[in-house]
Amino acid sequence: MTTLLHLDASARSGHSDRQPHGSHTRRLTHCFVQQWLQQRPGDRVSVRDVGLHPPSPVSGEWIHAAFTAPASRADWMHQALAESDTLVDEILAADILVLGVPMYNFNVPAQFKSWIDNIVRVGRTFGFDRQRQGEPYWPMLQDAGKRAVVLSSRGDHGYGAGQRIAAMNHVEPSIRSALSYIGINEVHSIAVEYDEFGDERLAASIVAAEAEIASLVRRMSKELGQIPACRRAA
Repeated sequence: MTTLLHLDASARSGHSDRQPHGSHTRRLTHCFVQQWLQQRPGDRVSVRDVGLHPPSPVSGEWIHAAFTAPASRADWMHQALAESDTLVDEILAADILVLGVPMYNFNVPAQFKSWIDNIVRVGRTFGFDRQRQGEPYWPMLQDAGKRAVVLSSRGDHGYGAGQRIAAMNHVEPSIRSALSYIGINEVHSIAVEYDEFGDERLAASIVAAEAEIASLVRRMSKELGQIPACRRAA
């Protein structure tokens, strides 16, 4: 059985195909998970909504606790790390991370950054030993076979590699860096563009993104047959 972690980071609560001003990224993550389960109904999906329920930001107490050996932690340290423990456990239990992450001012939402800060954690997802020869840091999930899918949305267009404003895109690059650091190196990305224009280019971008999702699900699960189109509003 494959386990998916379905995570949404949009501040918008609805899906763009269901209500005005709904989230494109929530629409895309739902599309991915829906198609996956239509073909593999026995698989498990864990849901985490950091957009509406953001994790607590990392604090000085959190850092003190995280860099204290587990056997030496006081009760307050365990409490300070409890939320982080839950978030890390969700990643450890998942085979595929399905991450809905819109672009806010060229970067990830603050809610998602708090999630990243809680799961990139010494002793849980990366190791550190100052006495280790060579690189003192190492990814602890390197051999776990985990994969990630980043489903994003952008107000402008041309943020893709080699395009007009690719240098201003700090969403997918920052996510890839953080996930690679803990050992998740296979990261796929699909994005909707033209949101601020709201015209036929946005509509075409959504259709193209949903088609990419169908193709990606086929590639990631070879045993699947034809993937049905995403459900669209009438």
